[in-house]
Amino acid sequence: MAIKKEHNHHHIEETYSVHAPRIETIEAVAEAMKQLGDTSRLRIFWLLCHTEACVVEIANSVDMSSPAVSHHLRVLKAAGLITSNRNGKEMYYKASDTEIADAMHHTIEKIARITCPDDL
Repeated sequence: MAIKKEHNHHHIEETYSVHAPRIETIEAVAEAMKQLGDTSRLRIFWLLCHTEACVVEIANSVDMSSPAVSHHLRVLKAAGLITSNRNGKEMYYKASDTEIADAMHHTIEKIARITCPDDL
């Protein structure tokens, strides 16, 4: 598809081509972003980007029940956004050290700074 773009300061029109990404690419991006479309899951992920915590600690921090937090942790872990490790009887969670988790974290913080600059 050709798009004409007018530059207001020069009154010059420029035509360039735009190619839509493959549907598989868009589906993969949508799936990754969908994992953080839930407010509770987003709060838990953001918390785990900043600290390592067990279910009880996370539940206290986000004011949710442990079973609800466990459900969200399973979803985040299946999506590859968090990892876990056992310390004695407790399982501790943190954000994955991956490019996608890092990108999601930075995106969340940037959007938060834009929409609510006094909160972060």
